[in-house]
Amino acid sequence: MAVQAEHPIEQRVSEGPVLLDIHDQCIAHIRLNRPEAANGLSVELLKALYDVIMTCHGDPRLRAVVLTGEGKHFCAGGDVRDFASKGEQLPDYLRQATSYLQIVAGALIRLGPPVMVSVQGFAAGGGGLGLVCAADLVIAGDDASFMAGGTRVGMAPDAGATVTLSRIVGLRRAMDILLNNPVIDAASALEMGLINRVVPAAEREARTWAWARELAAGAPLALAATKRMVWNGVGLGVEACLPEESRTVSALSGTADSREGLAAVIEKRKPVFTGR
Repeated sequence: MAVQAEHPIEQRVSEGPVLLDIHDQCIAHIRLNRPEAANGLSVELLKALYDVIMTCHGDPRLRAVVLTGEGKHFCAGGDVRDFASKGEQLPDYLRQATSYLQIVAGALIRLGPPVMVSVQGFAAGGGGLGLVCAADLVIAGDDASFMAGGTRVGMAPDAGATVTLSRIVGLRRAMDILLNNPVIDAASALEMGLINRVVPAAEREARTWAWARELAAGAPLALAATKRMVWNGVGLGVEACLPEESRTVSALSGTADSREGLAAVIEKRKPVFTGR
């Protein structure tokens, strides 16, 4: 995502699966940087994302944080090809991945400055939809789509989405999204309250930065305190659910249905689940 600003940029992480720039308006720009894999989540990316968020936690200058994905998609979820390649080792690998993802989601929620996610293309799975649900504010291009996707591949939601999504859109809608995996377009996501703003795709970058500068100009202590109090109303439930989510995703990834689900996505066909 190109920065629409004339201000100097301090590059803190300039290579790797996650990039970090700090703008002199005290805005941190975190970029998922695996465009060739639709920013699919791997353990390597999640470790790097955690490190970048911890860098933001340690920088008292920050007034706002913007999270984006490079390329055509914000984040299409877990890297299914990476997952499928692990074979019988997948449960152990996903135990690591879900642990890092949950730490990342919790760290975004606990960041003092407001966190804005800017979405183009797909935001799916624990990576895409989960990070959207862990953000404070979400802006999307009119080309954006959202999907849960966990049960579609014989797994379960993670990143705290089993709690945050129902708080955002309501219990019945959350059940539909998590159990049936509909593809939700940007207009529908706005209508149900999943996101805050929809803008023309060509204007998304400029509108993202305009909004981020508005946030950064606010009273930082008041914004941080307000964010903390709002999340505290949800936070105990989120924190309590994370260990169970991690255990469930890891256990399900060792089933035949999970292997079938991953294969079906890679082979672009409908899965045939057997309950084993």
